[in-house]
Amino acid sequence: MLIMHSDPAVWDALTEEKRNEVMSGHGAFMETIKESGEMLGTVALADRSESVVVSVREGVAAVTDGPYLKTEEFLGGYYLVDCKDKDRAVELAALIPDAGVEGLGIEVRRVLFQG
Repeated sequence: MLIMHSDPAVWDALTEEKRNEVMSGHGAFMETIKESGEMLGTVALADRSESVVVSVREGVAAVTDGPYLKTEEFLGGYYLVDCKDKDRAVELAALIPDAGVEGLGIEVRRVLFQG
């Protein structure tokens, strides 16, 4: 799994041209991993301001406005890929446009179970 973390401060500091370049670069990346047969799926998540947190206490569900963690970075989305090894996963992660933005990065994590 190639996990894209987002930081609103970093994103807001980019020029509009750079933001557009990053966003459009995802199309090229998706074509690359589709053509190679490595793409299993991808998900882009809505802004964390739209999230809610559900917890159950004594059998009663409580819903509060999100995000769950008080942090600057948050999960923005991911690509699920099927590749031969960690080195290839790292190679693919480096092709994701966000990896080229100072202050952002792509976390590479092996999937243990998929249902």
